[in-house]
Amino acid sequence: MHTEKITLCGDNCLKCPRYLSKTDKELQRTAEIWYKVGWRDSIVSNEEIQCKGCSSHKTCTYKLVECVMEKGVEKCNQCREFPCKKIEEMLKRSAFYREKCRHVCTNEEFRFMEEAFFRKEENLKK
Repeated sequence: MHTEKITLCGDNCLKCPRYLSKTDKELQRTAEIWYKVGWRDSIVSNEEIQCKGCSSHKTCTYKLVECVMEKGVEKCNQCREFPCKKIEEMLKRSAFYREKCRHVCTNEEFRFMEEAFFRKEENLKK
């Protein structure tokens, strides 16, 4: 069994509450956390918070989906420009949200958010 499924930006899907949520209650709780951390302006619907995966049809906040397609690589770390300005900016933004998460989330919430979202640099090197 796989213990990781790493996204282009270094998130671990198999630890992500959006990816793992199956019930309405789990999705609602995830939407509440996203709002608390500041990733959404309001508590969004279960439909909106549900993970639909990273693909060419999704707008990537960091523009990485478009970039790997343009560069002809599968992952950022395969690019000759890695680490680039997009990655550096993404890591800075992630560090900001990590600190915010530490302050607004419970210890339990922070632990699973840490595993899912705040080990990007380490995950990107794999």
